[in-house]
Amino acid sequence: MSGHSKFANIKHKKEKNDAAKGKIFTILGREIAVAVKEGGADPANNFRLAQVIAKAKSNNMPNDTIERGIKKAAGDVGNVNYKYISYEGYGPGGTAIIVDALTDNQNRTAANVRSAFSKGNGSIGTPGCVSFMFDKKGQIIIDKEEYEGDGDELMMLALDAGAEDFAEEEDSYEVITPPEDFDKVHKALQEAGIPTVSAEVTMIPQNYVELTDETAIKGLQKILDLLDDDDDVQAVYHNWDE
Repeated sequence: MSGHSKFANIKHKKEKNDAAKGKIFTILGREIAVAVKEGGADPANNFRLAQVIAKAKSNNMPNDTIERGIKKAAGDVGNVNYKYISYEGYGPGGTAIIVDALTDNQNRTAANVRSAFSKGNGSIGTPGCVSFMFDKKGQIIIDKEEYEGDGDELMMLALDAGAEDFAEEEDSYEVITPPEDFDKVHKALQEAGIPTVSAEVTMIPQNYVELTDETAIKGLQKILDLLDDDDDVQAVYHNWDE
């Protein structure tokens, strides 16, 4: 089985995130608070919370910080006023972009996202205009430098736990799951002591777009950088083949 590995990009983002860990932890704290408000403080009975915990751990958030965040959110549910909202649009060269945000001020977030697209010569579209080009999947990345076991054994473990695809790349393994089986597969890998560099439910492009025009590349990078710097933005998905 093979896939389109984005491990190099994930490593780049992770290094960037590590330089701004306080910001990342703040964003994850918001996600934990909203997840607890929506479904309670028990991840066994709250799928979204289980997803956020997996994401927090893959970003090296300490367990005690996660637990404190859950307890705080459980005791302060009435004051959680953040709302999830998604934006879809086009970047230069026909690239497709999805932006997930978590905000307490929808007008501010909408203006910032629209400005980011505009400054990079992109455009915001209507809901659903590009999301059909992506598949929502659980994605778990294992760094070969951190895992010294057998690739075939790892594949069988993942598939037996409920994964639907497994890819071996030059420097990593990629496990793909249906969204509803992500938590189960991630737990199986954790229980087997397998380290993961990234674990989250994400949007995976069905096809990737190559850009050769330098102006288009700079414009798209401008959009992505501005969105990355926005505290309200939780995740950005695109189909640019970097």
